[in-house]
Amino acid sequence: MILLAVALGTPLAAQARPGVEVQLPNPSRLTVEGPLVRSHAMLRDERAQELLQSGFPARLHYRVELWADGRWFDELQRAAEWEVVVRLRGVEQTYEVLQKVGDRVLSLGAFAKLADAEAAVSRPVRVPISAPRQDKRFYYRVTLSVEALSVSDLEELNRWLQGELQPAVRGEVNPGTALTRGVRSLTTRLLGGDRREYATRSSSFRPRRR
Repeated sequence: MILLAVALGTPLAAQARPGVEVQLPNPSRLTVEGPLVRSHAMLRDERAQELLQSGFPARLHYRVELWADGRWFDELQRAAEWEVVVRLRGVEQTYEVLQKVGDRVLSLGAFAKLADAEAAVSRPVRVPISAPRQDKRFYYRVTLSVEALSVSDLEELNRWLQGELQPAVRGEVNPGTALTRGVRSLTTRLLGGDRREYATRSSSFRPRRR
């Protein structure tokens, strides 16, 4: 089980534009400590906010890879993946932030303000993949995909449609209300786009050998 540590008080600076960044550990700790990874401004654009308000969770999938520089081809050494999910809890009207690593889910908090939820999403994470003690040059590559609706979400939406629209057809509920909500949500999904991807890499480094 890979455990991710949230780092507090780090020098990673806040950014105004959406993106992801990676920071190498101290040169003396390259073989015992992984990099710091941080995303920023993921929830600031109107599209993300509209989708959240429409009931679609924002899913941020992180993948961090350690690569070795090769003469002809670079070689993948290690990788770590995790997800952060932000969802609006309708009854409480709070934004819940969850971190998922494998089968383990950790709550990062529930927040009344979207800005506070974004601050939780933007906390730097120490990734536990350090460089081996080898006389090679290495680098980290980070990819972040952000989506509002996954395959499992589509299945959930289909169940919702079947459960709510069928009574509407029978006249048991107002069909206009049910249809309007479904069409508005799907229209927001289609017009807003479903996936954004960001990528970055660290500078190359050679671990110190003791």
